[in-house]
Amino acid sequence: MMNATPTTSRPEAAFVLLLLQAIFWMVAGLAALPFALAGEVHMIGLGLATLLLALFVCLMGIGVLWRRRWARRAALVVEVICMLGAGLTLLPPLGANRGPVALLVNVALPIAVIWLLWGRRTRALFT
Repeated sequence: MMNATPTTSRPEAAFVLLLLQAIFWMVAGLAALPFALAGEVHMIGLGLATLLLALFVCLMGIGVLWRRRWARRAALVVEVICMLGAGLTLLPPLGANRGPVALLVNVALPIAVIWLLWGRRTRALFT
């Protein structure tokens, strides 16, 4: 018997992008920890917070892969917050990095995840 609802691989693609984002944040969190050894004690908190955020995004990606409704909603919220944060760092003429890697990680990746998880057809896949 044929399945009446069409299947899509959008959740799997969003899972891969969320794992990439978690890896980027994990590397950033680990890179902050050596500064704590140099005397900047507050970097311990920032590094651990970034590592916890990376863990949450990884678990959220697993939830998206398993098509959980809470994971889809949480991923959309996190990605919108990431877009707002990217706007706050990229728009003012401060010392923020505006290179191609920063634009891909901070702008293109969240836009791609939002595009993959947005819409009525994708919402119907999640239980």
